[in-house]
Amino acid sequence: MPIDSEFKILLESLTTAVLLVDGNLNLQYLNPAAEVLLGVSLNQVIDSPLTSHAHEEENGFANLQVSGKEPLSYTKRQVIWRLASGQKLTVDYSLTSLPDQQGMLLEVQHLDRLLRISREEATTSAQETTRQLVRGLAHEIKNPLGGIRGAAQLLARELPDKKLEEYTHIIIEEADRLRNLVDKMLGPHQVPSIEPVNIHEVTERVAAVIGAESAGQLAIERDYDPSIPPLPCDKEQLIQAILNIVRNAWEALEDVGMQAEGHILIRTRVQRQFTIGRFHHNLVCRIDIVDNGPGVPIELIEEIFYPMISGRAKGTGLGLSISQQLISQHMGLIDCESRPGRTQFSLYIPMEKQHAEV
Repeated sequence: MPIDSEFKILLESLTTAVLLVDGNLNLQYLNPAAEVLLGVSLNQVIDSPLTSHAHEEENGFANLQVSGKEPLSYTKRQVIWRLASGQKLTVDYSLTSLPDQQGMLLEVQHLDRLLRISREEATTSAQETTRQLVRGLAHEIKNPLGGIRGAAQLLARELPDKKLEEYTHIIIEEADRLRNLVDKMLGPHQVPSIEPVNIHEVTERVAAVIGAESAGQLAIERDYDPSIPPLPCDKEQLIQAILNIVRNAWEALEDVGMQAEGHILIRTRVQRQFTIGRFHHNLVCRIDIVDNGPGVPIELIEEIFYPMISGRAKGTGLGLSISQQLISQHMGLIDCESRPGRTQFSLYIPMEKQHAEV
């Protein structure tokens, strides 16, 4: 199934993956974008079955088998392909039967990056809206709290019986407690003080704090990449962001009585050519916090970074929200994947100060 040289030049310049298969679904041509998508080279896979290199999870390319016998053209949206390596891809693909049953042409668009960017933008927008709402509400609460506290102090001075001061003390203490809660809801106000920081000094500080809080009961494993260069960040803010996540994992293990068998892994890696929102970064530092706890309830997985959302009975729902805000101030993001027995939070922080818009 030869391809004219002028058409071949055009196909090889496309960013869309183009695959040509015969009636038996044997690969006859891949353009460079398709080679990257499947992780193979044309010379290695020519005349081999497409199904040896990619498999559609829903029907295993059953529609393609039918298409090999009858002229057909259709498009499928957001289907899952599993590659021979085990990697899953979300793709759109269009199929066109060639004349005289010479085979089929597949145009494949990889969607995972686009879907992630869209999901991040929607999540960031929703979180910012929620934060603004909470801040407005918090300010409205703080104003009368100050009046209540001041009135209680004045009342305590005028009471004829000193024993009654116990009640004014309760009013003052509860007003202070609510004010502290509101301050936490408002989140951090200070602008990050950016300077080069060894990321492993940060993770070791977090490990030391959690080790002390758990009285040595929690097994903390490290998997560090020692080649990571200094990261431009606010050290104290980064410690707080990671500490909130690790502490949350430890408390989740405590809640289900898994102190003895509880395990947390802290892993650091460099990730190349990574997009956060609409900004592309040549290098980002990825910090993974993995625990073997009960997992995040599936109904909360999309909301856990919102203020006042918690899957724990004693949780305030503020720790993860504050962590997300601190990492956002570093132009980064936090992602979460969870199932019973394994929860992974991944923090992505750009390693350069300048950003190029996608």
